[in-house]
This record gives sequence, structure tokens and C-alpha cells, in this order.
Amino acid sequence: MMSDDSHEYLVKLDWTHGKVGDLNVEGKPKIQVATPPEFDGPEGIISPEDLFVAAATTCLMTTFVTFTKKMRIEFKSFSCDGHGTLERVEKGFQFTKLLLKAKVTVESAELVPKAERALELAGKYCLVTNSMKCSTEHENEVIVE
Repeated sequence: MMSDDSHEYLVKLDWTHGKVGDLNVEGKPKIQVATPPEFDGPEGIISPEDLFVAAATTCLMTTFVTFTKKMRIEFKSFSCDGHGTLERVEKGFQFTKLLLKAKVTVESAELVPKAERALELAGKYCLVTNSMKCSTEHENEVIVE
């Protein structure tokens, strides 16, 4: 039995052909994955590199939502553009930088500082980016609509 201090996540990957496989997470939709085209993989299939950047943007969103609930603030929309930079280093390629550009829409000017604070806390406590070796930069924008 796992404690609240420890959690495990299990996935299964089955190779199908070439540089392509099926990623299975029990009880969730199967995802076809492959090497990206720049490394001789096929076009149009999600790559580990895509998933790396997606994991960071997804975690930022879910952590932001958690903080808005704790702070009891409402927001109308959240979106985040993730930009990962992959560079050749001594040991081959690795991600050297992540830029997460989050945009939040709120209903009134009074909510702007609270939403900015929730974004700041989300960036600080995002467990995925905290687990990554590369640096993460944030560009946050809160707009009133």
C-alpha cells in the first residue's frame, strides 16, 4: 500500500513497427508515439519530446487550478504555450530550457493580483518542472474580460 508521501505511475509501451509504438496507461486512451521527424521518425505522431513539454504545461495548469481553488478565486480561461529547447550537449541531445507562457482571463481587475499569485505559486510548486533538469522560465499574463 502506498502512503500519501509516495505514488507510482505505471505505463506500458508496445513497439508496433519502425520507430513507432503504442503507449498504454491502464484505463486511459492509448497514444501512438514515435521518434520525431528530425530524428528520422514519421510525421504526425506524438514524440517523447512532445510529451516532455506537454507534461510541464499540463502540470502548470493543474497546479494553477489547485491554487485557485485554495485561494477561492474564479477564472474564465487558462491557456499555456510550452516551448522546449532541445540542444546537442556533450552526451548527445537534451532539453536545455523550457519556456511556459501562461495566459489567464479573469472577470475583474480585483482578481488580477490573485491570479498572478496563483500562477507564481503554480510555477514554484509544479512537481513536473521541479523534477526536470533543464531550467524553466515563465511568462505569465492575466487579462480582464
